[in-house]
Amino acid sequence: MSEQRKTTYPGGFPAILTQMEGRRDPFTYYDGEALAPLDQDLQALKQVTMQAAAPELGDSRSGYARKYRALAEEFDGQPALLHLHGLLVAHLRRRAQPDHTAALFQRLWAEEAEYLLARLDARWLVSAATTFGDHGANEVQRSVGHALSVLFGMMKLYETERLYSAVPPEQPHPWRKKSSKHLAMQMDAFAVGGAGGLDVNMLGRLWQQGSEDPVIAPLVQRLLTLLVDDDKTVFRRLHIMRARKEKQRQAEGKEGKVKPGRSMPADRQKITAPVPQRRADRAGRPLHWGVVSLIKAPVREILEFAAYHIDRGAHQLHIYLDQPDPEAEAILARHPRITLTVCDDAYWDAQKKPRMKTHRMRQVWVATHAYNTTDCDWLCHIDVDEFLLPASGVSVADMLAAVPGDQLGALLQPAEMLQTGASAEAEAFKLTHLAAGHKRAVLSEIYPNFGTHLPGGFIGHISGKLCLRTGLDGLRFGIHACHWQAAQVENIEVLSGSYLGHAHAPDWAQFRKHLDFRMTRGSYQRQEDNDRLQMGDVVDLLLEEGGEDALRRFYEEMNGGGDAQRAALAKHGMLVDYPLHLSARVVRVFGNDAKAYL
Repeated sequence: MSEQRKTTYPGGFPAILTQMEGRRDPFTYYDGEALAPLDQDLQALKQVTMQAAAPELGDSRSGYARKYRALAEEFDGQPALLHLHGLLVAHLRRRAQPDHTAALFQRLWAEEAEYLLARLDARWLVSAATTFGDHGANEVQRSVGHALSVLFGMMKLYETERLYSAVPPEQPHPWRKKSSKHLAMQMDAFAVGGAGGLDVNMLGRLWQQGSEDPVIAPLVQRLLTLLVDDDKTVFRRLHIMRARKEKQRQAEGKEGKVKPGRSMPADRQKITAPVPQRRADRAGRPLHWGVVSLIKAPVREILEFAAYHIDRGAHQLHIYLDQPDPEAEAILARHPRITLTVCDDAYWDAQKKPRMKTHRMRQVWVATHAYNTTDCDWLCHIDVDEFLLPASGVSVADMLAAVPGDQLGALLQPAEMLQTGASAEAEAFKLTHLAAGHKRAVLSEIYPNFGTHLPGGFIGHISGKLCLRTGLDGLRFGIHACHWQAAQVENIEVLSGSYLGHAHAPDWAQFRKHLDFRMTRGSYQRQEDNDRLQMGDVVDLLLEEGGEDALRRFYEEMNGGGDAQRAALAKHGMLVDYPLHLSARVVRVFGNDAKAYL
């Protein structure tokens, strides 16, 4: 019965192995020919340019010479170091090679990884990974090399077959009934529209394992970054299909259909809101701007937040204390530009509603209340750990006055504060790659282990905050957006050059202090409808595998703020040096009595 069994490859695995081994005969050499020695001067090879004709070989027809010439044609006009790399890969695919071949390949990647990554295309990088799989110096190199070889080999097979579907590689399939419930060998299909994590787990584990070895790590991270940034892969197509399905699901509601008389959820609709005209009684005065914030924080942080924005020219601060704080109240209430509201039980009773359960709901409530009562022309809704950072030489009022007249508001992109170290007046902030106009690949250069796991390389939010023109009836202020007539307002100008400084975790102590809350009730809670690797997942994995030391190393890589990190950020235009001078501003705004809290 086994003789009658149909197989894809006639002759079975004996035939497969025969065909494979037939291509692995060692190269032959003629007299005087030899592979470069182990102590070859690699720097010198960078200065030598390859010629397609390879005149240095004369008329030799050895196996070595034929491969040498083929590679010389491919690397014509390029440095000989790349040609040597190709020769090493070719030799290491054979059953035998000079004794030092693998060691020279290892030396090349240990000493010249940056040079090779900058000049070799993805095809050669995959070949290098395959070579590590066969000739790695340790288990990590061999394991990761083999895994990458299989991954990219299978991609080449199925992407080639997909070409015959006449559908461009960047175009995902439409949502429709699947042709079968099961895949080959009775495997269940990947949950495209659900919480399938196969892709994330596979790529994430490769990244983590590859990062354990310093020689192969740069190659692994470059290949995986190229993979996730390419829009012509199954990973990108499935991501687009998943996003479309989620949008459709939310539009249709839990029952799967749009109910009669009901519209789409407000956060899925977009609307261009009318821009209110400036009131006549404000026409002859300078532009007034203000801030609204619901705050629960130590007195020092409250005073620093308030003093900074008053000193920058805020006309009015609408501060809502989320719970009574007599010390903070005593200082804040005395300042004429602060409208202080204590959100105690009496306050919520006066609103004729119970105190809302979540901090976010209370934030939206007080922000909208302040919007409807302020006498400012513009109102910015931000948190106590956030600071408006207008561009150098520009005031906040000038920044807002420059917003086009058809835009209801301005979105300030976040700049995340780096650890400041010993100097309290040396604040600097980092930008996302998008804010600086870069592709995602730049993150792996700045944060080699964790950058591409986090949106924008940030450990805080990347959504930014809004400043809005006041006077639009019915507007509802949100956290990162605003709504009018049950739809999200879309005529919002995204500012460039001015940012929202976010002191999310300005030092290790602050990061660790707030971590448990953020993991259980705050911004690090896992969003179950998102199967991508999230901040909470990263923290859980770090604590599980390496404990507090691993978590501390993570923080230092992402927000350490050392000279090397700042230089890397500056190189890509992602560093914003912006001293806040908070202590001096507190004394200037609130007087010497406030020094006791600094």
